[in-house]
Amino acid sequence: MEKIILGIDPGTNMMGYGVIRVSGKKAEALALGVIDLRKFSDHYLKLGHIFERITGIIDSYLPDEMAIEAPFFGKNVQSMLKLGRAQGVAMAAAIQRQVPITEYAPLKIKMAITGNGAASKEQVADMLRRMLHLDKEEVGRFLDATDALAAAYCHFLQMGRPETDKKYSSWKDFVNKNKDRQSSSPIGKKSPDS
Repeated sequence: MEKIILGIDPGTNMMGYGVIRVSGKKAEALALGVIDLRKFSDHYLKLGHIFERITGIIDSYLPDEMAIEAPFFGKNVQSMLKLGRAQGVAMAAAIQRQVPITEYAPLKIKMAITGNGAASKEQVADMLRRMLHLDKEEVGRFLDATDALAAAYCHFLQMGRPETDKKYSSWKDFVNKNKDRQSSSPIGKKSPDS
C-alpha cells in the first residue's frame, strides 16, 4: 500500500518541509525544501505566508499524513510563542485539508534516524542522505529541510511498530486488550475426530 507523508520542521525564519512516498517497507524522498520567511518583517504576514505555502504543498503532493516536529522549550518566551504560532498555522493548513497530524519531539526524531538523541542537524542530514540515496548537494543546502524530511521518515519508521503505550498486567489482560489481533482459527483445540 502506498502512502505519502509530509514532514514539517516549524520555524519563524525558515520552515522546512519534506515529502516521502512509502511503498510497503520502502520510502523514497519526493521533495524537500524551505519556506523562507526572512523577507517578512511582520509576524502576522509570516503566518499568512506559512498557511498559503503549506496549503499549496498539500495540494501538490496530496499527503495522507503529516508529521511535524514539536517545538523544544527555550528560555525566550517570545520566541517560543512565535514558533508555536508557526507550528499551529502549519497544523491548521493540514486540518483544513483533512490531513491527519502526528507530532514528534526532536529527541525522538533524532533517535529514530541516527540512534542518538543528541545528534547534530548535520548527522541527521547525512544519515538521511544515505538511507534515502540523496545527493550531497540536495541535502546540504538547508538543514531545516532535512529536519522536516527526518520528521516524515521518523513517522514512516513508527508506522510499522505496534502501539507501546498499552500496559498489560498478565497474558490474559494482553489477550483481552488485543481481540482484533486474534485469529479465529482453533489453534490448540482438538478436533472432534482426533
